[in-house]
Amino acid sequence: MKSLEELRAIRERMQSQIGLRNENSDQIRVVVGMATCGIASGARPILTTLSDAVQSKGLSNIAVTQTGCIGLCQYEPIVEILEPGKDKVTYVKMTPEKALEVVDQHLVRGQIVKEYTIAEVNG
Repeated sequence: MKSLEELRAIRERMQSQIGLRNENSDQIRVVVGMATCGIASGARPILTTLSDAVQSKGLSNIAVTQTGCIGLCQYEPIVEILEPGKDKVTYVKMTPEKALEVVDQHLVRGQIVKEYTIAEVNG
């Protein structure tokens, strides 16, 4: 970076990229907690399972990502599904098998797998 003008140009470029991400409002986000507690509880194979399943089914409107601590360590591994215009769904104590069921039922068919949600496990 050589000048304030160059910094402003970089800022404008980055802001336009952020705007592009926000415009894709029909995209569903699947977020896996990958902090130390999540990894220790087995989140890595769940992240891989979800990514592979979404890719193999050709679900192009779904982004599988990871995040740090979600703050509910006793419920790890945790998967959150964020769909535009809907309430966030938090799946807890996940396994790769449960993750495949969530892909099939929730992401493909639109039916929440209630018995894996925090409301059911905590209720």
